[in-house]
Amino acid sequence: MSRTLRIATCQYKVGVVASWDAFAQKLDLVLGEAKRGGADLALLPEYFTMELATMFAASVRESLPKQLEALQPWIRKYRLYVTDRAKRFRMAIVGGSIPVRDEDGCYRNRCFIATADGREYTQDKRRMTRFEHEQWGISGGDGHALFEVKGVQCAIAICYDSEFPNYVREKVDLGAELILVPSCTDSLAGYHRVRVGSQARALENQCYVAVSYTVGELPQSPAIDENHGAAAVFAPPDRGFPADGVVAQGQLDAAQWVYADLDFDKIADVRRDGQVLNHRDW
Repeated sequence: MSRTLRIATCQYKVGVVASWDAFAQKLDLVLGEAKRGGADLALLPEYFTMELATMFAASVRESLPKQLEALQPWIRKYRLYVTDRAKRFRMAIVGGSIPVRDEDGCYRNRCFIATADGREYTQDKRRMTRFEHEQWGISGGDGHALFEVKGVQCAIAICYDSEFPNYVREKVDLGAELILVPSCTDSLAGYHRVRVGSQARALENQCYVAVSYTVGELPQSPAIDENHGAAAVFAPPDRGFPADGVVAQGQLDAAQWVYADLDFDKIADVRRDGQVLNHRDW
């Protein structure tokens, strides 16, 4: 019996939200579309949750430190939302990311993950970009969250982490077959860096890599004021896969879901008997 998974990866259009309820209603519509598309797993992008900061007074939302502080009372509510909607929609949800203040006082860029049967996981971003570290005050985290969806081992590499081969390889060595990359990039160059990195990780590990992005402009938020990207799913460019390794790809900067039906027996086949054996020869 083959192991297959239908994935939906999001190009999420950021916007102003007036309240938590408005945010939740918007996200319900977005996730509902993925469910109607038959997704077993929905991948949301990095930092799309910073929409929540548009609820705050201008003096708060326009200050990078103040918006982080004001966001903290909403963290638990968002985590519970992800878990509840994974059960309600009966699909795994990778909830993008949100800045969380830890007990040591440091803020970390954290992804909340929930499966349809109620299992919960978290994954912190490991390596910060210059903006995150120098201007926003976000610190790197650690650890590996592996979780199973329909018999497939999945792991998360948040945005910039996808550009570091060793970070992803550690997850693959633990058994990951699908790497999920929630991303937020404010330039075409940033988008292409994550895209190139993600394609390289699919090549060298002979696995699937799926990337999601925020899109659109949100001048009310200094953290996510400009956003570019095209969600995609990549595979190793080898026997049984597209010659360029691109399984599916969205339209640049459009608001949409990108769907792909992934066959993991094909990953096992190419790791065993591909034209090249990158996974073995690492």
